[in-house]
Amino acid sequence: MDIWELNLRHLRAVLKIAELGTVSAATGAVNLSQPAITQALGRLEAALGVPLFERRHDGMVPTSAGTILHARIAAALTHVRSPHVTMSRLRALLALADSGSYAGASQLTGLSLPSIHRAVNDLALALRRPLVARRGKFVVMTETGAQFAREFRLAVVELEAGLSEIAALRGHETRRIAIGAMPLSRARVLPAAVARFMARRPQVRLTIVEGSRAELVEPLRSGALDVMVGALRNPLVETDLEQRALFSDVPVFLARRGHPLAGTRPGARELARYPFCLPARGPLRDSFDHYFREQGEHPAIPLESGSVMMIRQMMIDSDLLTLLSRDQVQVELEAGWLCELARLPDSLHRVIGMTTRQSLRPTTVQEEFFADLLAAAGEIED
Repeated sequence: MDIWELNLRHLRAVLKIAELGTVSAATGAVNLSQPAITQALGRLEAALGVPLFERRHDGMVPTSAGTILHARIAAALTHVRSPHVTMSRLRALLALADSGSYAGASQLTGLSLPSIHRAVNDLALALRRPLVARRGKFVVMTETGAQFAREFRLAVVELEAGLSEIAALRGHETRRIAIGAMPLSRARVLPAAVARFMARRPQVRLTIVEGSRAELVEPLRSGALDVMVGALRNPLVETDLEQRALFSDVPVFLARRGHPLAGTRPGARELARYPFCLPARGPLRDSFDHYFREQGEHPAIPLESGSVMMIRQMMIDSDLLTLLSRDQVQVELEAGWLCELARLPDSLHRVIGMTTRQSLRPTTVQEEFFADLLAAAGEIED
């Protein structure tokens, strides 16, 4: 079933039937007649291919599918908030936010330009908030519009999860997991977890999006990603996210084979005599700065890059040094292209973990994948 075929008003009726126990009790709560609710429920069950309620003489009791959908509807409506939001208005605003123009939104949805205009304008009037502002041929979200778009995306994620879970009950596994992978996670823990998971759940689609934390955090918050794996932040500034530690990593100073410092176990003073290539920001850079500041040294950093491939190639062809996890350059170390010079003090370790939304209600397969991440991390710690 296509999520855009759903009717939010009818979903509210399903929610009230589950909470109140009868169709008649739900009529007053959603301002629909009993025949209208009965017909809507019948159409929804037919589209899903499963009954949502057991009809009994003393009321209606949710089935397994009904219980699943009830929880997802409740979570989705928490994000939607207003009864004035319809699925067509929600879809139009999201398409406009994604495309940046009414014409683009029309192409994304297949809806006519007048329909997009009307849906967004009606939504703004109903919410009594300006949602978009024109910038020439394009439109940008106001702060309020951007916040509603984020909440609407999370509502869509909840409803999609509900439909997927119901499909799984019927033996049609349609679920997916979207993973944001920061640099260190790609070295060992994430590949190990993915291998574990795929051996057990080959029918589930995994999507891995690589990037820095700055590139991945907004997709995570808006529901495009389910989990982000990499170095944790302390303190965590995004109040709608939560972190879970997987393992600790102590970065090491690295140089090319044959570097003047190779085999000398240098201290801060010796290391500071050579230029470094490092990421511009993040926990690794923070640890680097803290270490040399405490030692009273100020090494030059003429090149900033977060790409391990770029750092490696620049080091091989020069006397540049870097600070990375051994896991990130294990192949280069084993091949003898690079060598370890020294370790940071244990007190400057990085905590590697997973970050999720606080509002996330993991599906069964998501919980299994999170368990695989923990198991893979345990092997690294051992």
